[in-house]
Amino acid sequence: MSATNNRLGILLMSLTTLVFALQDGISRHLAGEYNTYLVVMIRYWFFALFVIALSARQSGGLRKVAQTAFPWLQIGRGALLALEICVTVLAFTLLGLTETHAIFICYPLMIAALSGPVLGERVGWRRWLAIGLGAVGVMIILKPGSGVFSPVAAVPLLGALMFAVYGLMTRYVARKDSAQTSFFYTGVVGCVVMTAIGVFYWEPIAAPDWIWMGTLCVSGVAGHWLLIRTYEVAEASAVQPFAYLQLPFAAALGMAVFGETLRLNVAIGAAIVLAAGLFTWWRERQAA
Repeated sequence: MSATNNRLGILLMSLTTLVFALQDGISRHLAGEYNTYLVVMIRYWFFALFVIALSARQSGGLRKVAQTAFPWLQIGRGALLALEICVTVLAFTLLGLTETHAIFICYPLMIAALSGPVLGERVGWRRWLAIGLGAVGVMIILKPGSGVFSPVAAVPLLGALMFAVYGLMTRYVARKDSAQTSFFYTGVVGCVVMTAIGVFYWEPIAAPDWIWMGTLCVSGVAGHWLLIRTYEVAEASAVQPFAYLQLPFAAALGMAVFGETLRLNVAIGAAIVLAAGLFTWWRERQAA
């Protein structure tokens, strides 16, 4: 296990949220044209090939990388993430990108609340304050409408819970397993699960959309590698305020690609979220 480095974890989480925001926009486009299981399956095919090729180049090869102190937890977290992606992409088609994020963004609070009893990490009142302020900023940004409180809101809420559990499991296995091992199980197990489901939903894909599919595959690899590294080097509760950065990133994507406008509440909320994250970083510097 790597020594705890919350500063590095904050940087990695910030990069992770940027990649995930871009990935969500592409997923929204593709899921509107094709079956969700098909989109996620193809993404995992690329993911698994990349993971296997990378692992084979490591010292000791695939056999060493596949060695884990938590075999069932690694299999479980890999399967859980694949299913969570399906649930969340489905939510994009049901509620849209903004409405889904209005609910899904509660997952960092779930992780922070559970990191104490599950991982034994200390969560001080300043971190709770930063996380709480981040939550306030999120609500100001999204300004949830009536659509958020519809029955289908349970779909992204389920996705948020699944992703929170995945994050805690990733942090837990990092106590003994390397990032390479976790990355291997994330890709291979997810590929097996999604192929078993998605192969029944195959349909032709237009040539231009293969470019988007390829971009989605690359961003998927990059995003989950960054997330694994984040939880390997940092305390889950320390990096959670920075997970809210996905919202201003997604808002910027919406303006640039989907023609959305920057409302005053979005600007104010984003400032609050960023302030909460910077406050946590400042406290970490003082502690160091």
